[in-house]
Amino acid sequence: MNGPILRAPVLWLTERRWFRRLAAEHSLGRRVALRFVAGETLDDALDAARALDRRRVASMLDHLGENVSSAEQASAAADQYVLALKRVQEEDALDCNISVKLTQLGLDVSHETCLENSARILDVAQERGTLVMIDMESSEYVDRTLLVHRELKQRYPKIGVALQSALRRTKNDVFELPDASTVRLVKGSYLEPPDVAFQERAEVDRCFARLFSTLVARGHTVHMATHDPRLIDGSIRLAERREISWGRLEFQMLYGIRRDVQARLAGQGYPVRVYVPYGSEWYPYLTRRLAERPANVWFFASQLLRPGRGR
Repeated sequence: MNGPILRAPVLWLTERRWFRRLAAEHSLGRRVALRFVAGETLDDALDAARALDRRRVASMLDHLGENVSSAEQASAAADQYVLALKRVQEEDALDCNISVKLTQLGLDVSHETCLENSARILDVAQERGTLVMIDMESSEYVDRTLLVHRELKQRYPKIGVALQSALRRTKNDVFELPDASTVRLVKGSYLEPPDVAFQERAEVDRCFARLFSTLVARGHTVHMATHDPRLIDGSIRLAERREISWGRLEFQMLYGIRRDVQARLAGQGYPVRVYVPYGSEWYPYLTRRLAERPANVWFFASQLLRPGRGR
């Protein structure tokens, strides 16, 4: 069973101290977590990106972390992204961009701190035309995230933003985007109340399909971040029917999830990119992946409980 209705109990489970200790301190738990996270270092992430490239799949690096509480922490996070960009730019043949979280770059400290750190990253990115995508965080950050995106888009054309189909407001947000935006369309993995977000999977999926149609009709570039074969096949049919250039479309998936679908789409010649998270702050990311698809909890637990497995 999967879907938003199970997100609350799964998040409750992952917040238990014993579960976190099992995942973070047990050597097997960390190995299982590496199904979803490339590793703790930039070298790990680049190794994963190179392996994907050999399968004709592009990549997007995400240095894990969010909600920093000081300007110094935000600046240090920006330093990590600058380093990642420089390393990526040394790999001439590697199709790899990056994704950032604005709370990691100081959005909770101040709007100005976040803009300053974002601009520092984008200055380096534009040297080689590397795309920088802004992740969307929980609903309380949507207005501030869209404002930062709008301001930065005026100076940096190679920037994009994620939108969540689970949020009820997104159907209106798409009409406020700057012209020719790049949008990473996701379902959303945050626990939100019913007045803010759809609670049924079917509602989230219907909104995803409608948002995709609206975004392409308005001339935006759309990265469809879903593993759902029905939504993928539906988007292909719509793109072909409307004769939309695949230069404006891309399928995106998460590291370690639905590798079969990644391979199928890449083999058929469609543009595919995998979101490659890395860093020491991997546990919050892991909990969202488990909550997003609760069947992953069973996979995680079953690996830990298999006979003969130890530290």
